[in-house]
Amino acid sequence: MNVGERHYRTIWLSDDKRSVEIIDQRWLPHEFRVERIGSVAGIATAIRDMWVRGAPLIGVTAAYGVAIQMADDPSDAALDAVWETLHKTRPTAINLRWALDEMRRSLKPIAPEQRAEAAYRRAAEIADEDVGLNRAIGENGLKIIKEIAARKKPGEPVNILTHCNAGWLATVDYGTATSPIYLAVEAGIPVHVYVDETRPRNQGAQLTAWEMAGHGVPHTLIVDNAGGHLMQHGEVDMVIVGTDRTTANGDVCNKIGTYLKALAAADNDVPFYVALPSPTIDWTVGDGLAEIPIEERSGDEVSLVWGKTADGRIAQVRVSPEATPAANPAFDVTPARLVTGLITERGVAKASREGLKAMFPERVS
Repeated sequence: MNVGERHYRTIWLSDDKRSVEIIDQRWLPHEFRVERIGSVAGIATAIRDMWVRGAPLIGVTAAYGVAIQMADDPSDAALDAVWETLHKTRPTAINLRWALDEMRRSLKPIAPEQRAEAAYRRAAEIADEDVGLNRAIGENGLKIIKEIAARKKPGEPVNILTHCNAGWLATVDYGTATSPIYLAVEAGIPVHVYVDETRPRNQGAQLTAWEMAGHGVPHTLIVDNAGGHLMQHGEVDMVIVGTDRTTANGDVCNKIGTYLKALAAADNDVPFYVALPSPTIDWTVGDGLAEIPIEERSGDEVSLVWGKTADGRIAQVRVSPEATPAANPAFDVTPARLVTGLITERGVAKASREGLKAMFPERVS
């Protein structure tokens, strides 16, 4: 996508052909910063502390982390060690493990002296593949938006609610949940997006809103608890969210608060879609509630917020008493029964083992 007059991906290889550059998302929407990272420790910090975030982007960043390690030390021991180091950074998003497994699988048979070149090549391929997957998700989701638009009055927008940031900032480009929205705008279909603020890190307020504004998408920022009210009053035509891990049975693990949106959508007959590339499907897990580890992040993310002051400074302020402890589960699981459909690169699948098997017969036994 474009930032100003220049096209950006969220991550790319630096001019030195060894380190990578990323959009440092901690500073958005107030500052646009690019950070260069040339070490595995730096990659681990960027993933853990959410300089980069979003399941697909985390996976690509980890792949480049393996490549950086292979440039330093291409031994089997180093390959196994970088897998362990990066896998510990974010336990919930499955793309991280998928990318690390893919890098190790492709590098293990190769002689150590050839691994660095092969690692950078495979990481670049994973990045390009992500862009292609997300574009295809957009095309499949666009069909749904067109169907809703056809039932509305001429010129009346399709009102879409989204939660967290599943935009191009969460991937390499296009995004997952936002890809159909961007393609709808390009096709001239009037849309309007309700953007959940998504506490506690405010990825909706800070990132999705920034994306929408930059792409010229009509949008309105709402507090997390407003979505149900809007659905009750017929102001939401569909919900599209992303996911950090989806089970083989169609359960969806996504940013905390997604489950409540799905409940409200079900109660008000609003279609609830999840957009995801196939690497986000964990084919080894059946029961999302029982088997997906939920990351518990620092309570400071709840008690403290970043913002821009009236004099232009970016500052952190406390919103709760210092003596009050805060819990911060980062994700929740939405049962498959509440999901209208899974928008994948191959089409829209029913959120069930049978639906996913029909879409990906080679992956489900």
